[in-house]
Amino acid sequence: MFLIFGSSGLGLRLAKWCSTRKNCTLIGLAEDLPIGESLDNCEIIALPSSMQLNELPITNNSPTAILYLDDKSISDDEPLEVIKRKWPKTPILTTIPIQGDGYDLISIDDISFSAMQERIQGWERKEGALTLDNYLKSISSNSKVTIFCHDNPDPDALASALAMSELFASHGHDSQIVHGGMIEHHQNQAMVRELEIPVRRLILDWEITDLIKDSDIIVAVDFHRPGANNIMPKDCIPHIIIDHHSVSEGVTADLAMVSSEYSSTSSMVASLLMSSDFGMSSRVATALAFGIKTDTLGFTRNFNAVDVRALLWINAWVDKEKLRAIEMPPRSIEALESFATALNNKVHLDRIILAPVHNLVNRDSLAQIADFLLPTEGVDTVVAFGIRRNKVILSARSNNSNIHVGKLLSTNFPEGLAGGHKSLGGGQIPFNIIIEQNDESEGQDQDLIMDETLKLLQGIFC
Repeated sequence: MFLIFGSSGLGLRLAKWCSTRKNCTLIGLAEDLPIGESLDNCEIIALPSSMQLNELPITNNSPTAILYLDDKSISDDEPLEVIKRKWPKTPILTTIPIQGDGYDLISIDDISFSAMQERIQGWERKEGALTLDNYLKSISSNSKVTIFCHDNPDPDALASALAMSELFASHGHDSQIVHGGMIEHHQNQAMVRELEIPVRRLILDWEITDLIKDSDIIVAVDFHRPGANNIMPKDCIPHIIIDHHSVSEGVTADLAMVSSEYSSTSSMVASLLMSSDFGMSSRVATALAFGIKTDTLGFTRNFNAVDVRALLWINAWVDKEKLRAIEMPPRSIEALESFATALNNKVHLDRIILAPVHNLVNRDSLAQIADFLLPTEGVDTVVAFGIRRNKVILSARSNNSNIHVGKLLSTNFPEGLAGGHKSLGGGQIPFNIIIEQNDESEGQDQDLIMDETLKLLQGIFC
C-alpha cells in the first residue's frame, strides 16, 4: 500500500499512477484536493482541516512507501519525524526541504525541470516531423532522390535509408539507396535479402560524381560528415542529414536533423514517421526494429526513453518471422575460419584482448569476433583486426565505463579513419598510417603490418 500526503494536483496524479501498481491512500485537505472522479484501488481521505497523525482515520499497517508532498494535512510540529517514528522501516519520499537520514528528498524544481525538458523535447520531435513534411512538400514532383549510407552500412543505416526511401516514394519521388564498401555481415546480408532493400554499391569516382550531378535531392543517413567513412565527396553539401551521433562541429545541410537524444538513427526516423501521416508497413517496421535493437545491443547498451517509445510504436507492424530470420542467419565457413584464427592468435593483456585475424575474408567477421570475446571472464575491452584491400580493419568493443572507444579511436586516427560510440567502434586504417612505406612496398609483408598494428593498438588501449 502507498500512503500519499498531498493536497495538490501533484498528489492526485501520483495517486492515480501508484494505484495502478498497489492499493493507495491519498490524504489531503478537502478544500484543496481537485477531486472529480473516483479512483480504483485508491482510498481518498479528504480532511476538513489539518489533524495530528495519530488522529487520522488510517490503519497501522506498514505502507510500502510514503510520499509526503506538503505539510497541510498533518498538524504535528515535526510531521516527518512523527511519520518516521510511526513507520520506522518504510521509505519516505518528500518534496519538503529537510535535513536528516531516512528521507529521499526530491526537489519540486527538479520535477518541474524534468517535466519541462520532456515537454520541450516532445515539441522538438513534432517540429522536426513537421519541418521534414514541409520540406518534402516543397520538392518538385518526381524528384530524383539519392540516399547515402556510410561505408559498409550496418542495420541502423540500412533501416533508416529504407524508411526514408519509402517516405520519399509516398510523396511521389524516385529514390535510391547507395553505399560504399561492402555489406558482409551475415545478419546485414540477411536483412537486405529478407526485406528486399534496394541498395546499390558505388565503387568508381565517376559513378559517384555522375550520380550526385543527376540527383535533385541528396540525403545522408546515420552520418553527418561527408567523406568521413562514406563515399560522399567532402565538398558535397547534402540537402538532408539525419543522424543520431553527437557532433563537435557545425553541420551543413538544408535540413540537418542531428540529435544524440536518440541511441539510433532508426529510432529518430521512427519518431519522425510517428508524428507524420506516413503509412507504416511491415517491411519498414521490421527494418527499423532491427536497426534499433542492433544499435542498442538489444537494449543492453545506453538507450533513452525515445528509443523504447519508437520501438513500442513500430512493434505492431513488425514481422516476427522475418526478424528471426534476420537475427539468426546461417554463419559462413569463412567466418568460422576467422574465429579460429582470432582465438589461436589472440593477445591477452590484463583486461584487454587484441585479436589479429590473418587472411581475413569477410571484414564483418571482426564484429562477430569482438562481440564473442567481450564476455570473457576478466576482460572488458576487445579489438579484433585484419587486412582488407591495403587497409587494416578494426572492430572494437568495451564495457569499461572509464573509456570511450569511439573517441579513443578518432583521436588516434583522425580524418574519419576510425571512431564510433562509447562502447563500440571501428575503423579502416591505410597501411601508410601503420608503417612508413616506400616505392617498393606495394606488396608489403602483411605479417609486418599486423605486427605493427598490434603494437599500435597496445599503445592506444593498454
